[in-house]
Amino acid sequence: MNIKVRYLSKLGHTKLIAEAIALGANTKAVSILEEEKLEGHTDVLFLGGAPYANIMDKKLRIYANNLTKDLVSKVVLFTTSNFSKRTVNSLKKMLKEKGITVVDEYFYASAFRISARVDAAKEFGKKYSL
Repeated sequence: MNIKVRYLSKLGHTKLIAEAIALGANTKAVSILEEEKLEGHTDVLFLGGAPYANIMDKKLRIYANNLTKDLVSKVVLFTTSNFSKRTVNSLKKMLKEKGITVVDEYFYASAFRISARVDAAKEFGKKYSL
């Protein structure tokens, strides 16, 4: 199974969670700033980012807009923020409208408690990579 973890992180919180998910899924976390478009077909794509000023970052929106149901079989979302889960909700809606399968469950880590959520992020990565 081809599993990838892609994320956008400005403050490092989402990067830490992405790396933990990748560890659990036995893959590598890659910033979308390093890979502007998903390369090759992916069975499971973990995709995450945080809202900035309570909206999804433009780069994450562009990345998600480039995804197609032919390119990815299933998307599993994750986010980090202080209060808002808006990015996850926006991504879920956008991807489902494109016919992409999105797992209903997502991983959330409050920016106030990132370190406390690392082990849970590893387990989350394991759960959806089996």
